[in-house]
Amino acid sequence: MAVDYTVIVVYLAGMLAMGWWGMRRAKSKSEFLVAGRRLGPALYSGTMAAIVLGGASTIGGVGLGYRYGLSGAWMVFTIGLGLLALSVFFSARVSRLKVYTVSEMLDLRYGGRAGLISGVVMWAYTLMLAVTSTIAYATIFDVLFDVNRTVAIILGGAIVVAYSTLGGMWSITLTDMVQFVVKTIGVLLLLLPIAVVKAGGFGAMRAELPAGYFDPLGIGGQTIFTYVLIYTFGMLIGQDIWQRVFTARSDRTARWGGTVAGTYCLAYALAGAVIGTAAKVLYPHLGSADDAFATIVKDELPVGVRGLVLAAALAAVMSTSSGALIACATVANNDIWSRLRGLARRSGEHDEVRGNRVFILVMGLAVIGTAIALNNVVEALTVAYNLLVGGLLVPILGGLLWKRGTAGGALAAVAVGGLAVIGLMAGYGILANEPVYYGLLASLAAYVVVSLATRPTDEAVLAAWRERLAGRSPELPSEAVPAHQ
Repeated sequence: MAVDYTVIVVYLAGMLAMGWWGMRRAKSKSEFLVAGRRLGPALYSGTMAAIVLGGASTIGGVGLGYRYGLSGAWMVFTIGLGLLALSVFFSARVSRLKVYTVSEMLDLRYGGRAGLISGVVMWAYTLMLAVTSTIAYATIFDVLFDVNRTVAIILGGAIVVAYSTLGGMWSITLTDMVQFVVKTIGVLLLLLPIAVVKAGGFGAMRAELPAGYFDPLGIGGQTIFTYVLIYTFGMLIGQDIWQRVFTARSDRTARWGGTVAGTYCLAYALAGAVIGTAAKVLYPHLGSADDAFATIVKDELPVGVRGLVLAAALAAVMSTSSGALIACATVANNDIWSRLRGLARRSGEHDEVRGNRVFILVMGLAVIGTAIALNNVVEALTVAYNLLVGGLLVPILGGLLWKRGTAGGALAAVAVGGLAVIGLMAGYGILANEPVYYGLLASLAAYVVVSLATRPTDEAVLAAWRERLAGRSPELPSEAVPAHQ
């Protein structure tokens, strides 16, 4: 394993080095939180693909392939569909707003009264997303170094917190780009063909497994619909995703770069399902489907290649973890803490870098501590996405698409949708499909009814909103800086 260890150690050292390099660039709030809003197509596409394809998409995607066959691709496939929808229909408008958080967008659209409560919901979502990503370190480091769960979480989490705190979005962008390359080589170019060959090829796989493993809808229509509702729509409104859109240097970069990333996700989804199907042929009696990735990597790959593929899994987890962490810290500082202290409109971006850096460190420690204490990852992630979609989807998309939506309607949608989801999860169970179905319908009804029953949004607010959407924003950076490819 010495060669494999060397590959992993070099990779981790490189992550820390890029964090140090990013610290030298992050001299303003804009540079620290959104990389100066000047990423070109190459960096934007790679980093966007990296953040949405995390441990759940890699280890979990292979596990779904092991359990359901090719239809196990649907979870990651719906993530790709969501990213494509965001890029094609909304990313240009989102990018032109020149804000830092989703809650700031809601304040602009509705007149400054929806930000705090939406910030709390978004903070809870990003925190749990970071926690579930951090827990995934335990699986990878257990295969690598045979260390216990707590040590693995601390080791992986500390590296992510370190480079994220040092350089903010610049460090995360650079590390994500490396992680994207490592994932592409490790999973798509190495593990996928090796797994298929080891399983005897597609002909042998078809002969060995039931026909249902090759049915594209075998996972079930209701499950696919739920994936679309949670993951596709979740991609449209998550702070972790929007914060990457804010880094694009132009509308065109956001639209086409995101389209490339979304297409990549579709290919990654199919690859994970095929790898899982091959693992089912090789190891038909695993105790847990989620062990399929680690087992096939550990037993079937040659020395060196094994280290690179494990680095790819580690890259997948780190990219999502770091993206969720900076999103969580940004929301906590800009949408909650500064509002509670009455500092939401404080000027002087250069003075805010230290504050945001402190918040990343504090949130990172909270994420590591919560990850150590938490046992059920699936339930935690389900709660996060149910609250996000049930509480925030309607007011966000309504604000972008419906002029008649009001601040009262937005607040009602967040409150009714969020409370409905929580109550229904208590009644039906956390993993049930009904909470997000009925919670979303309740949120939509509250938004429409209250918006129509209250006075329309002030025309001055809507005029300012239209100016932002058109890109005529007072927040545009004044310094002339070169765009980065």
